[in-house]
Amino acid sequence: MRVIQEVHDIDTPTGVMRSYLYRPDADGAFATIIFYSEIFQQTAPIARAATIMAGHGFVVLVPEVFHELNPIGTVLAYDDAGKDKGNQDKFTKMLEHHDSDTQALIDFALSQPYCTSLVGAMGVCIGGHLAYRAALNRDISGAFCLYPTDIHSNTLPCQKGNDSLSRTGDIKGELVMVFGKQDPHVPQAGRELLHNQLNQQDNRFTWLEVNGEHAFMRDEGERYDPALAVQMYLQAVAFFHRVLR
Repeated sequence: MRVIQEVHDIDTPTGVMRSYLYRPDADGAFATIIFYSEIFQQTAPIARAATIMAGHGFVVLVPEVFHELNPIGTVLAYDDAGKDKGNQDKFTKMLEHHDSDTQALIDFALSQPYCTSLVGAMGVCIGGHLAYRAALNRDISGAFCLYPTDIHSNTLPCQKGNDSLSRTGDIKGELVMVFGKQDPHVPQAGRELLHNQLNQQDNRFTWLEVNGEHAFMRDEGERYDPALAVQMYLQAVAFFHRVLR
């Protein structure tokens, strides 16, 4: 399925959010996936990942996750300077502002003639966390979270008691949680903490631990694992075709 690419500037309570849209070049309406990027925003690997998902019959929205903190169109490089700036942004933006971004993205999708009423979330790294966080919204039917950071450690700024781990029981949609066993950002103790919380709160979830490093989906750099990435894309496509029917 061929893919159309568009750019939309979406109003949010904290300012205009540049969002990149990928949708099938076909008639009809399709379910939406909000795809949350790494700290670097929409890099070439993120754009390619969004295109892959759109090519399987979804409208994919990629927001600039730190739109309040950077000029529109900012893309950070995969180098030390980009990592430092991205981490600074990560520890500056409140989770509550990510929540209002998600609502704006949902409202946008539901107003488009080529979108159905069904919305899911997907993300990598902090984007995996934001996909998990997005599932707090009742309009998100499911979330596919790839090596989500900072949930177990509660290191992202938010109002007291509103961290994502504490709010796990408020998630009603289905989750898929994917972690690399060789990922130092979410060590075994952190994975066990999150897994136990999901079980205690009786969430509907699938838990996958694979032999991979952090960012094994990113098709640039030495940590990329093509075989694992293909497996995850296939699982994500099957998951969203099921929960977004």
